[in-house]
Amino acid sequence: MNQNVRESSVWYKWGCRMMAWISMVICIGIMMMGITALAGTMHTITAPDNGHEYEVYQIFTGDETEGILSNVKWGENGSGECGAGVPDSILKEIEEASGTDAEKLAVIKKYARIKKEEAFKMISEERVLSVPSGYYLMKDKDGSQAGKNDAYTTWLVKVVGDVKMAPKADKPSSEKKVKDRNDTLGEESGWQDSADYDGWISRGWIQEEFIHIDVLPAELKLPRRYAFRYMEIEAIDTSLKWQMVVEDVYCTSVSSVRMEDVKPVESDDEIIRKLDRVSLRTLHNCMQSVFEDGPKRDRRLWLGDLRLQALANYETFHNMDLVKRCLYLFAGQTKDNGQVSACLFTEPKFIVDDTFLLDYSMFFGATLLDYYEASGDRETLEDLSKCAYRQMEIAGEQFDEKHLMKNGEGFWGFIDWTDGLNKQTAMQGVYIYCAKKVQKIAEILGDTEKAEELKKEAEEKTAAVRKYLLDEKTGLFVSGEEKQINYASQVWLILAGAVSIEEGSAMLDKLDELKPEKGMVSPYMNHHYVEALLMCGKKDQAMDYMKYYWGGMINHGADTFWELYNPENPAESPYGSSIVNSYCHAWSCTPTYLLRKYFLK
Repeated sequence: MNQNVRESSVWYKWGCRMMAWISMVICIGIMMMGITALAGTMHTITAPDNGHEYEVYQIFTGDETEGILSNVKWGENGSGECGAGVPDSILKEIEEASGTDAEKLAVIKKYARIKKEEAFKMISEERVLSVPSGYYLMKDKDGSQAGKNDAYTTWLVKVVGDVKMAPKADKPSSEKKVKDRNDTLGEESGWQDSADYDGWISRGWIQEEFIHIDVLPAELKLPRRYAFRYMEIEAIDTSLKWQMVVEDVYCTSVSSVRMEDVKPVESDDEIIRKLDRVSLRTLHNCMQSVFEDGPKRDRRLWLGDLRLQALANYETFHNMDLVKRCLYLFAGQTKDNGQVSACLFTEPKFIVDDTFLLDYSMFFGATLLDYYEASGDRETLEDLSKCAYRQMEIAGEQFDEKHLMKNGEGFWGFIDWTDGLNKQTAMQGVYIYCAKKVQKIAEILGDTEKAEELKKEAEEKTAAVRKYLLDEKTGLFVSGEEKQINYASQVWLILAGAVSIEEGSAMLDKLDELKPEKGMVSPYMNHHYVEALLMCGKKDQAMDYMKYYWGGMINHGADTFWELYNPENPAESPYGSSIVNSYCHAWSCTPTYLLRKYFLK
C-alpha cells in the first residue's frame, strides 16, 4: 500500500485558477559565462501555427563561435545600454542561477525591459522570424489566446541555431497528483506532484509514507505526526482475489489549549469573525509542548514567532506556563558568549540550533517584558533579566562610530523575506525598540545603572538614525549604501518611537503614495506594519489592511493562516517550492490579538 499523506497546499487554488486553463511553459537554455552573439550571425525562430501573436524581446547579443556565445552585450530590450558590455557580476549571477525553470527565468527578467519597451520583433502571420544570435524573451501578446485550454507561454530562448517554439496547450494530467478545491469559492487548483519537488530544503519534509502490509485485514496506525487538509491513499498492488476496503479512518488532534475556552469575537462583519476564527485555529494548532512555528515541517521553537504567539495567547488562551517554559528554554541554552539562539529543536531532546539572528536575540527582552506585564510573574523577570541585558550588549557591538548599525557585517537579521531587502535601518529600529523594553525591565527591578545605560543607548541610536538616514526630500528613512527606501525601515523606527506620532503618520502616508519596490511578504512583517498604523492613530486603515492581507488568504480558502503570503504572487515560496510551504504558521496568528487589543475593548 502506498500511503501518501500530503498537506493540501492551499496556493494551488489560485496557482492556475481556471476560468481558462492557463499554464506557463518555460524553455531555458543553460546560461554559460560566455553569453553573446554576433549581429551578423542570423538564425530563425519558428512559431507554432496556433493563431497566437508573439512578442520577441532581445536581451543579450554578442559574438558567436561554433555555437558558443561570448563578449556579451546588451540587446535592444536589455536593462543596460544597447551594445555596451554586460558586467561580469551579472553574467556570473545568470550562470549560477539554479532551481526551477521559473526561477531561472526570474533571474533573466531582472535584466529585461518588457513592460515599458516595445518588442524587438513580432511574430504574427509570418511564423518564421530571422534574428541575430543571442538571448531572447518571447511571450504571447496579451489577449491573443483564444481557446480556454490555450497556454499563456513565456520562453527564454538561446539562439545559436534555428529554434522551433513548441508551447503546451493542453490540460495537466491528474494522475498521481495533489488537487485542491476551494471550499468557499468552489474553484479548483492546478495539479502538483511531490515527485516534481525541486526546492532547496529537504524533500524529507514532504509528508509521504510507503507501507507494506502482509496480512489483511489489519489496523494501521501511521507512524508520524502529520499536518494536512486532505489525505490520499493509493494501493500499489493487491491480491487478485480480494478488493481493498478502507474504513474507520480517524485523526487525533492535540494542543496544549482548548478552543472552547475562548469566546469568539462578536461582530456584524463576517470577515472580522473569520479573521478571529482562523487566527485562533492557527495559534491553537501551534501550541504544543512549546509554541511551534508550525505543525507541518520542523516544529521548532523560534524566538521571533514566540513573541507574536505569546501576544495572541495573552488575549485569548492565557496559557502563561507555556510562555514561561519557552523563555527558560531559550535562556538555558545559549552560545558561549551568552547569545540566545533563533530557534530550538524539541525532539528527540531540546537542542539549540546553530541559527543566530540578531533581531530575534534582541526580542528576548521584549518577550520577557510582555510576559511580565501579562502575568505579573516578578520572579521570572528577575531570574531572566540578565539574559535580556546580555542580548542588548551583544547587539550593541554591531554599531559603528556614528552609532549606526553596521550594514550587514557580523550578523544576520531576519526582518522579512523580501528579496533584496536592505535591513540596516530596520535593525537599528529593532535595537531602539528592544533597548526601551529592556530599560523598562531594569526600572521595574530597581536596576538604575542599567536603566540609565539603556536609555542613553536608545537616545544615541535615535539621534544617529535621524541625523544620517532620514532623507529630507521624501521624509523617509533610507537603508544601506544604495539608500534603499523600504517599508521595514519606517515601520520599525515608528514602533521604536524614533519619530513622533505626527512624523510616523506622514511616513506611512508617504509609503502608501510611493509604494516602494521593497514591500512586505511575510505575515510577520505585515503584523508590524499594522501595529505601526495603529500606533499612529490610523485605526480604519489598519482594519482595512487586515481585511486585505489576512482576508486575502481567507479568500484563497485558508482555514489557518500561512507562513508567507504575497497578494501579488500567492504562489511565492522562500524555499523554491510551495510544496514545502507551511499553511498553518504561528507568526500569522496575530489578527485575533490586534482585534481584541485595539478594536474590541
